[in-house]
Amino acid sequence: MKLIHGVKIKVLKVIPDERGWLMEILRRDDELFREFGQVYVTSAYPGVVKAWHAHENQTDSIACISGMVKLVLYDEREESPTKGMINEFFIGEKNPMLVQVPAYVWHGFKNIHTDVSLVINIPDNTYNYEKPDELRRPAHGDIPYDWERKDG
Repeated sequence: MKLIHGVKIKVLKVIPDERGWLMEILRRDDELFREFGQVYVTSAYPGVVKAWHAHENQTDSIACISGMVKLVLYDEREESPTKGMINEFFIGEKNPMLVQVPAYVWHGFKNIHTDVSLVINIPDNTYNYEKPDELRRPAHGDIPYDWERKDG
């Protein structure tokens, strides 16, 4: 798949043993590491879409740590060589991956699992409660993407 300009991915490795498993998501010596802002986790119930949002200055690094989600990115940046491109990533338990989303790239996800999915984000900036760096659009609006399941 051709990636939207500035998007980076890292396949995550699960290390199992008889006690359970461990999965490193982001290290400061990773190529994807930019700067530490904060870490948070969000949940979504089956079939729920959490979209669309983008940031003016922030880069997000997103992984699904429980369940499965369809993470979708849309590039609307005028100066971008991939303007108009959409990327879909199916990430989570069956495909552990970290997806890094640059500023001004619209993104959101849909829970495609049969139970609650947990998504972790490691942005390179902290959330500013007084002046959030967050642009929002409706999930089913003017971005040319259909969140419905594609059978066939």
